[in-house]
Amino acid sequence: MDLFEINRKNQLEKSKPLADRLRPTSLEDFVGQTHLVGDGKIINRMIKADRIYSMILYGPPGVGKTTLSYIISNSTSMAFEKLSAVTSGIKDIKEKIQIAKDNLSYESKKTILFIDEIHRFNKSQQDYLLPYVEDGTIILIGATTENPYFEVNKALISRMYVFELKALEEKDLLKLIDISLKKDPVLKTMDIEIEDFAKQTLIKYSNGDSRALLNALEIAIFSENDNNGRIYIDDEIIKNSIVKKISIYDRNSDRHYDTISAFIKSMRGSDVDAAIYYLAKMIENGEDIKFIARRMLIFAAEDIGNANPNAIILANSVFEAIDKVGLPEASIILSEGVIYLTTCKKDNSSYLAINKALNFVRNNRDYEVPNKLKDTHYKASKNIVKDKYKYPHDFGGYVKQDYLPDKYKGLKFYEPKPIGYEKEIIEFLEKIKEMENINGDKESN
Repeated sequence: MDLFEINRKNQLEKSKPLADRLRPTSLEDFVGQTHLVGDGKIINRMIKADRIYSMILYGPPGVGKTTLSYIISNSTSMAFEKLSAVTSGIKDIKEKIQIAKDNLSYESKKTILFIDEIHRFNKSQQDYLLPYVEDGTIILIGATTENPYFEVNKALISRMYVFELKALEEKDLLKLIDISLKKDPVLKTMDIEIEDFAKQTLIKYSNGDSRALLNALEIAIFSENDNNGRIYIDDEIIKNSIVKKISIYDRNSDRHYDTISAFIKSMRGSDVDAAIYYLAKMIENGEDIKFIARRMLIFAAEDIGNANPNAIILANSVFEAIDKVGLPEASIILSEGVIYLTTCKKDNSSYLAINKALNFVRNNRDYEVPNKLKDTHYKASKNIVKDKYKYPHDFGGYVKQDYLPDKYKGLKFYEPKPIGYEKEIIEFLEKIKEMENINGDKESN
């Protein structure tokens, strides 16, 4: 190797992003994910035993999926091959499978095939991998930011471990900042001071993404340098080194559903602040405000129901209003609606009643409507012998008669609770029973 080649390699090393320069090669230097790689945890045990099985590493960006795959490879006796599902096709997969076969044949060595963004492979590409995972030709490690149970073929995922990596915690990100200043071959030669508040801002804006944190840190450092070579990083410099807070919310991923679920459960639990927090999170991350309003409408019917019949009216008004106004002012309307729904008395009797009835209808015979209830206006109805229908208005608004088919007399689906307006419904139904008893006594006499 001549001096020019050595110089070229040195320059390439220096020009690498900080995140690449700091990429650890062993578990001892790996930051975060202690639930998987900590002492005695499953991936740690796999590495120590040199028994690696096919796996999916699933989690948000910048939490160590690719790094962990390299560490697993470096810590075992296996060969390592890599593909990106974004740029690869069947031809590329075939080439890697052939390399794996050759490694087994000539060196008696298994091969780890790491596939980044594996969810980007289509069904046929994923199916092609299946037999080679099954017979052990390759140890497949797939990385994905999407829920693999939705994005990876069931047959393939059933033959793999699924490990969920979490967004890095504050202590992990603080550790990364310190490691950067002390161990990075470029930064450790520089006189750098970062104020504590600036570190907190950096952590807040990175949102658990180590790559975002390190990129912003590097921009901040290299954009500041005084005449004495000393670099001081304050909160304002960090803010100016980040375009926008990194978000792990994705309208097309399971985090979208997790967030709306937390939003609904917060309203159901009458926690106003939590409900407003999740509302703000969805709005800030570009969620469709009509989607939010539709879920509020459903919530009003499912979780409030007749405890407060006005809830669904207000929820519908919110939906119509945001359609007329749009953002940013629509956020105020949504907030008003969320606060109202969250603080309403809750009752799911309507929800339980229709589900119970639907289940009954699906699983039982369909009998004819009683003759007295049939429509008398259509032509064929004139040939039907009908029982006499008693018109309730002729009896003061209520008269006892059977409305269900004879075989289903006495069925009960709706069970009101003594909450809000539903108390009045219970009183109304009790009055009807009293009237039935009085009329029954009269008839018996």
